[in-house]
Amino acid sequence: MIQRLVKMEFTPEGTVAFLENFDRVKDKIRAQEGCVHLELLRDIHHSHTLFTRSLWKGPEYLERYRKSDLFQETWAFTKSLFASPAQAWSVETIRELP
Repeated sequence: MIQRLVKMEFTPEGTVAFLENFDRVKDKIRAQEGCVHLELLRDIHHSHTLFTRSLWKGPEYLERYRKSDLFQETWAFTKSLFASPAQAWSVETIRELP
């Protein structure tokens, strides 16, 4: 299992447009093979900084999604709304605390 974290900083207008588009595509993203969780987070101090956190059964599933038409179209639109370049990390849990 891997987690994909993506930090995105938007213009004020871009935030609104991104949220509208996210609501349109979130179920399609979540329905991708290997995706087990998807959530959208907002920085509590910077309202135009958003994060997506998704969980994937393995890196091959994430890569398949990243090569899909859905991702290509969604990412092209999303990038046009940025105030600065996005940052992304693929991470895995190495220790889980009870």
